[in-house]
Amino acid sequence: MRKLVYYIGVSLDGYIAGPDGEVDFYPIPPDYVAWLGTEFPDTIPTHIRPHLGLDPELPAQRFDTVLMGRGTYILPGEHVANPFQHLRQYVVSGSLAASDHPAVEVVDDPVGLVRELKRQDGLDIWLCGGGNLAGQLIDEIDQLVVKSYPVIAGAGVPAFTGVFKPTLFTPTRRHELASGTQVTWFDRS
Repeated sequence: MRKLVYYIGVSLDGYIAGPDGEVDFYPIPPDYVAWLGTEFPDTIPTHIRPHLGLDPELPAQRFDTVLMGRGTYILPGEHVANPFQHLRQYVVSGSLAASDHPAVEVVDDPVGLVRELKRQDGLDIWLCGGGNLAGQLIDEIDQLVVKSYPVIAGAGVPAFTGVFKPTLFTPTRRHELASGTQVTWFDRS
């Protein structure tokens, strides 16, 4: 069965974005870019792939579907209507009537969607963000892959919002990059 994987980057103090959705304060050193292109190329937006020396047509390897909240889809200062052309794209929103692109489907029931997607054949499902959506899907998350950047944000969007539900996950793998970014895999216990 397909897994819902919450693959995210967080600051040392647990924020996935700044107060206004900023993510540009996260360091992006060359060792991280090389690692990302090898380990998680599916998570690199299609329009950015050529800038990193990756083929925009590179087929999906780990994920074939991405699920994101409205705030993740419509990033401040930069909106790409079809950011992950290589994946099936869903945006969870109660306020968007439709997306800016026919390849991006807007839905309002994330739990029902994830349960339906898990029943289908395919690669894993990437929960891209944000914290509100992750809070709504906490019972459906099968794996966390957490990139911990060596930076403190001080305030912003927590990895999970709107829910207090202590949930045990077991660390299964860890990778540390020379630049200080650490990646840890956790499976639901």
